[in-house]
Amino acid sequence: MMYRFIAPVIGLFFALSALAALVSGAYTAITEPAEETAEHAFHKHPKKLDLSTNGPFGKFDLQQVQRGYQVYKEVCAACHSLKYVAFRDLAQLGYSEAEVKAEAASWTVPGIDPNTGEVGTRPGLATDYFPSPYPNDVAARAANNNAIPPDLSLMAKARHDGAAYVYSLLTGYQEPSAELKKRFPDSVPGANLHHNPYFANLNLAMAQPLHDGQVTFADGSKNDLDSMSHDVAAFLTWTAEPTLDKRKQTGWPVLGFLLFATVLAYLAYRNIWADLKAQKKK
Repeated sequence: MMYRFIAPVIGLFFALSALAALVSGAYTAITEPAEETAEHAFHKHPKKLDLSTNGPFGKFDLQQVQRGYQVYKEVCAACHSLKYVAFRDLAQLGYSEAEVKAEAASWTVPGIDPNTGEVGTRPGLATDYFPSPYPNDVAARAANNNAIPPDLSLMAKARHDGAAYVYSLLTGYQEPSAELKKRFPDSVPGANLHHNPYFANLNLAMAQPLHDGQVTFADGSKNDLDSMSHDVAAFLTWTAEPTLDKRKQTGWPVLGFLLFATVLAYLAYRNIWADLKAQKKK
């Protein structure tokens, strides 16, 4: 019996406490604005990026994605993994079966010697996934100033404006501005850090990875920093959503069918209710 009286009192107490905390927090936020930080003042939103996949009818430029893959293989793969992508997936980029097998064989993946059972390495197979450049996180930290390079498979989905973020980050390395040095001297990058206003906290352990002319393309495409950054962004858009083209191709017929079905349902509704209204009038 006593519980029936105590329970509402306890509930009221917690409700009033929550309300008091809300009011107190709102008052503090209004009367004492949060102190501006370097990240808030100098962090930049990603640059605008025009890719062939943009828009409802956009689709992959396979030649560009292939160039992005080459940049990843020759530069990015030294530090970043691509663990959710298999070599056989490269067939979606226009590579033949023989080319996919040859490409897989050009990579070295972990394996087990069938004769001795010892762990070793072997040439990759089409069914293998892209290997990590490091055997474990400890090795990754040791090679990268105690920072683990993130996997890039889903990077274009893991970040806001993912493809534009990748492009902006790759092309955004610069010296800290004089204003930043003056207002926030503690935010100036120290040893083994590099300033990039497109990164969340302005400084990151990764040095600028791409430079003009670093990769040479067989088709003679531009290989300046801006162009290669475009290509990498396109490639990582594909790794994050390889079925993007099919989704768009399927989506429009589905929308058309739903619109047609909606019109039919509306006409059927009008016809049925017209008969019912006519019957009621009789």
